[in-house]
Amino acid sequence: MAKRQDPLDGPAGSPGSAVVVIPTYNERDNLGPIVDRLLTALPQVHVLVVDDGSPDGTGEVADRLAAADERVHVMHRTQKAGLGAAYVAGFEWALQRDYEAVIEMDADGSHSPEELPRLFAVLAAGADVVIGSRYVPGGRVVNWPWHREALSRGANLYSKLALGLSINDITAGYRVYRREVLEKLDLRGVESAGYCFQVDLTWRAVKAGCTVVEAPITFIEREVGESKMSGSVVREALLRVTEWGVRRRGGQALDLLRRTLR
Repeated sequence: MAKRQDPLDGPAGSPGSAVVVIPTYNERDNLGPIVDRLLTALPQVHVLVVDDGSPDGTGEVADRLAAADERVHVMHRTQKAGLGAAYVAGFEWALQRDYEAVIEMDADGSHSPEELPRLFAVLAAGADVVIGSRYVPGGRVVNWPWHREALSRGANLYSKLALGLSINDITAGYRVYRREVLEKLDLRGVESAGYCFQVDLTWRAVKAGCTVVEAPITFIEREVGESKMSGSVVREALLRVTEWGVRRRGGQALDLLRRTLR
């Protein structure tokens, strides 16, 4: 990969800068600590908290953080519309400004802000999308119940095979996008609501010809609050990935038929 501009080279809020999008729903106790860690590890970045009308007061915590630090911004949404919709709103906000890189990060502490410089280094080396991966050499999971890890590994393997991708952690939610990637993708056409959103965006980026690279991270299970994973989230991912996989196979079969008939 050719060396490209590091998005951290410029001052925050200027061309060459980065914004971390953090979706929240009932993360009152986690939000302050994760933002403090992030801005300590990377003082150059900005933060956008996208709160989906949390009834526990997360939005008020975000407002206090923004009032105390001009690097922190808040988007208040009136209803819980899902992870995908929150990220799309955050991405569109970032694209309307001068940020050159947009980062996904969970609010619950499972993604260590201290590892973000490693992801930026891979981006600067020439990647278009960098995925913080649990399932490449050097990556690991800490304090996850065995059944959650088994579900995650199974979902990744199924998605990898169905879509014909070489990515090991396609469901990962710690990642960096160059703005050019998000500008290429039809964000308004993204309907994935839950964690399937990560598969959706990765699949779209690959089809758009973007270079997607994995970098190892340590994923740490949250200590405070409840996971947003549910049966409906799993079902959505299974159905959508299966649909995309069938379309892919159908397209390959049609191409083969066309070549045969020429």
